[in-house]
Amino acid sequence: MPITANARTMVRRAEAGRRVLRAGGRRCILAVVPKGPATIPGNSSMEKETMKKLPWFVLLLSLLTPGLAMAQSVFDGTWKVDMKTAQFPTKPDVYVLQNGMYQCKTCVPAIGIKADGQDQKVTGHPYFDTMSIKLVDDRTIEETEKKNGKVVATSKTWASADGNKLMFEFTDSSATNADPVTGKGEETRVAKGPAGSHPISGSWRASKMESVSDNGLVFTYKVAGDSLTMTNLTGQTYTAKLDGTEAPYDGDPGTTSVSVKKLDTNKMEETDKRDGKVISIARMTLSADGKSMTIAVDDKLHGTTMQLTALKQ
Repeated sequence: MPITANARTMVRRAEAGRRVLRAGGRRCILAVVPKGPATIPGNSSMEKETMKKLPWFVLLLSLLTPGLAMAQSVFDGTWKVDMKTAQFPTKPDVYVLQNGMYQCKTCVPAIGIKADGQDQKVTGHPYFDTMSIKLVDDRTIEETEKKNGKVVATSKTWASADGNKLMFEFTDSSATNADPVTGKGEETRVAKGPAGSHPISGSWRASKMESVSDNGLVFTYKVAGDSLTMTNLTGQTYTAKLDGTEAPYDGDPGTTSVSVKKLDTNKMEETDKRDGKVISIARMTLSADGKSMTIAVDDKLHGTTMQLTALKQ
């Protein structure tokens, strides 16, 4: 099941790594005296009163409007993950297609279903509840995932003629409230499958994402006061305090809560949970020029690590 264990995992881990905390700063507030008739300093009683009251006015203004005293966060803005810079997990994914049965041994939880092209029930996966595997030819399979009877993801996967590469293309709307995420990529064989098994069988390591649609890679951050709001093009969003307090995460069936924490001026960390269990931790580091952000993801669910770079748009 290459789309679930590889392509979609890459995209979803990229999304998890993007949902991060931003640092804040302060700026000076400039008070402007209202325009009026020109006066000689010290000669106008009104001016004298104004001069006496102005410092208190500035102080009161800064207390009542803290947002004006908060500079734009260095992480504020729209970002786009550059999948060409991705350092993929070194831990391989393992599939076996043999004797009419399909297995994804590294899926969490593992999957084993008939490869007869019919919908098969699966449990424990928040994004889908049925899956079908169709054998197209001696090197190609097609996969369809559904949730509550609705198609949420499809993919086509085929092995190269020499059996050392595994190519795939997919469309995925399992975690989107808008257009589906689409893409294609490639994996490299690490170990062969059992004797007599389909060529997609074996251990594979992600090696390239040739393309991913922008709606799977673009996201926006905004800090207001002591809270961060994340939004993206597929409908996911959250607003969380910057002190590590847990907050709801909306729009993703596989992530129920999130917390963000500032580590330094240009570093922050996000922790994602599913039903109270940590599924990933992402640490973000901003470049000195503020134009790029390194995202190091520790995928606790699959026991892998990955690194991505996002570019400020």
